[in-house]
Amino acid sequence: MTAAAAQLLDVRGLVTEVASSSGPRAVVDNLSFTLSRGETLCIAGESGSGKSMTALSLMQLLPQPMARVAAGSAVFKGRDLFGLNTEAMRLVRGREIGMIFQEPMTSLNPVLTVGRQLTEALTAHQYLAPAEARSRARALFEQVQIPEAARRLDQYPHELSGGMRQRVMIAIALSQRPDILIADEPTTALDVTVQAQILSLIRKLQAEMGTAVILITHDMGVVAEMADKVLVMKDGREVEAGPVRRIFASPEAAYTRELLDAVPRLGEMAGTSQPKRAKGKLATARREVVEVDNLTVRFDVRSGFLHRVAARVHAVEGISFRLRAGETLALVGESGCGKSTTGKALMNLIPFTGDVRVNGTHTGGLRPSRMKPIRRDIQMIFQDPYASLDPRMRVGELVAEPMKIHGVAAGDELTDRVEYLFKRVGLPPEAAARYPHEFSGGQRQRICIARALSLSPKVIVADESVSALDVSIQAQVLDLLQDIQNDTGIAYLFISHDMAVVEQISHRVAVMYMGRFVEMGSRAQIFENPQHSYTRKLMAAVPIPDPERERREFVPYDGELPSPVRAASYEPPPTVYTDLGAGHLVAR
Repeated sequence: MTAAAAQLLDVRGLVTEVASSSGPRAVVDNLSFTLSRGETLCIAGESGSGKSMTALSLMQLLPQPMARVAAGSAVFKGRDLFGLNTEAMRLVRGREIGMIFQEPMTSLNPVLTVGRQLTEALTAHQYLAPAEARSRARALFEQVQIPEAARRLDQYPHELSGGMRQRVMIAIALSQRPDILIADEPTTALDVTVQAQILSLIRKLQAEMGTAVILITHDMGVVAEMADKVLVMKDGREVEAGPVRRIFASPEAAYTRELLDAVPRLGEMAGTSQPKRAKGKLATARREVVEVDNLTVRFDVRSGFLHRVAARVHAVEGISFRLRAGETLALVGESGCGKSTTGKALMNLIPFTGDVRVNGTHTGGLRPSRMKPIRRDIQMIFQDPYASLDPRMRVGELVAEPMKIHGVAAGDELTDRVEYLFKRVGLPPEAAARYPHEFSGGQRQRICIARALSLSPKVIVADESVSALDVSIQAQVLDLLQDIQNDTGIAYLFISHDMAVVEQISHRVAVMYMGRFVEMGSRAQIFENPQHSYTRKLMAAVPIPDPERERREFVPYDGELPSPVRAASYEPPPTVYTDLGAGHLVAR
């Protein structure tokens, strides 16, 4: 087959504009690329670079009249997509070009079963009898490795895990066997283990069906794992393009080198005992600022007319740990393992049993009025900075608010303190007069860090605080957290599912599975000598930003986390650990 015969898509001079107060603004500017059958093109770049707008332009899904394709062509199988009318483009979507969006929960209709939504996609371009449509839907679910496919067809989106919902989206996108599959950040919100399964599934289906793939991502590890060709974008323009091996081995553009340098690489900390930017060795005599013994969190599941407790969710089950001043303890594990619940229990935001002491004070059962002074010592940074900030308040007011509530500062002293905090997190003081929507994601997270620091706490619980950020912004925020720790001796409980990030910032690591610690030890012990099979599984799933490395074979679906729901009378046995020495504990 000649190159011309194999070529499916030829995009030339694409310009996409959005309306602004100062007139039309180009968010994609003179972009050109080609795509051949069976090929994977990765479009890489940070948020706001124009990646998703490129995909929406090709699918004619731009939010009109606010956005439009102003110039260029996209020739697909002899037709210019930008010249097709609405009805003709509707015939192309799904049947010839399919798309997977980043967040499956917002893409699926919550009031329809996933089977109904898949059969709608199957019958959109052809007539199928209901029984035949359901049979094909079941076959598609089996093809995308959804277990118990017949039963899953009758479930609603909220009844499925994130990985399962993304598999449903892949099944819908592939239902018409399209020539091109556009995947817009399909694994960004997923755990590394589920990400590995989804990426290998896309690769497997691509090989079976000969589908060409446009994969949009900011994760250079994913690019190395999947791409044949790479297109790097910044500010709507092409920065660099070429074969994946050439881009990684000898990038020509400074921006491409910056992206690659910012990627955390699992194993790069081997042979070191401290976090990447730590200054000096952590003194073993530092006092303990958090002490946790036998922490257990269970949620009642009620049913029946009398609303009796029928079962319990065992979210956290009998964990114990210590956190010292100036130390970072990382909690790692998949979604649903109990990491965030542990953080909320430390903040006394949910009821728990066991003993939690913050700076020497027992917090269990304390009323909000008694908990208020303790919260000066422990603060929290949440995953989504936009959802954490009140959109109606200026960010300066948001940073000042905790100090007002606790009576720490007022008047000129408060203004000076806010100005200092903005400078501390790398933002200009004049930014305090702006609103949250006027900042980028990384800047909003810096504002959340400034707010958390406003009371000079002893401990910060950072719950997936960098997982939603681009790699370069992620690196800046991690450096900021480490610099603040070096200067103030603050302690972090760092909650994450990203093992490569955890390796760079942690002193000690606790691996969680089903509400329990399965392995705990120093950073070097966990990363250089992992003993538990689940720890090794998490590490093996991390995408490596090296296209020369042999790509992983198909990663089969090996089951979701077992359900934490148990009978109301169930009392689990305690976890028994083997001590390998020097504080390295492994569940038997």
